[in-house]
Amino acid sequence: MDLSEKYWDTRYKIDDIAWDLGQVSPPLKDYFDQLVDKNLKILIPGCGNSYEAEYLFNNGFKNVFVVDVSKTALANLAQRVPNFPKDQLIHQDFFSLNSTFDLIIEQTFFCAINPSLRSTYAKKVESLLVPDGKLVGLLFNAPLNNDKPPFGGNKAEYLNYFNPYFKINTIEEAHNSITPRMGRELFIQFHKK
Repeated sequence: MDLSEKYWDTRYKIDDIAWDLGQVSPPLKDYFDQLVDKNLKILIPGCGNSYEAEYLFNNGFKNVFVVDVSKTALANLAQRVPNFPKDQLIHQDFFSLNSTFDLIIEQTFFCAINPSLRSTYAKKVESLLVPDGKLVGLLFNAPLNNDKPPFGGNKAEYLNYFNPYFKINTIEEAHNSITPRMGRELFIQFHKK
């Protein structure tokens, strides 16, 4: 299974990104609208076209960082939001990041990495968060694909990965998913232990 930089960049170049909503995901928008501290240092890993970063930035959150292996995805965000700071568009493998963040937003990255990396992902997110930092986002609550992204899963599986590193505040069916994903997404909010 090829999930290399070239693989992902090609998918963005040819617009083979069926998971892309073309807008901020409603459950995340609702969560963002409740945030009051505009100084939070936020990371969106595997950001893709990152409508979430665009929404946050346009609503006064200036410490939003995105990381992706696809230069094309990062360029798409830079084109849509020309004022987005270039040094906050990180062309790098998420697993090699070394900074720290107050909040990490999960939106389709976890379902795009090889499932064998899920435990490593949970540990890496924990290492990138400041004490009492949060991981917030959406995970698919459906089987999906075995041989290509997106890879699905379920609540019990996810808890196995995250319980060692996080206090599980919320992991429940998202009540405001887009229609095609209704009943198939879990909204998560985890605090670093």
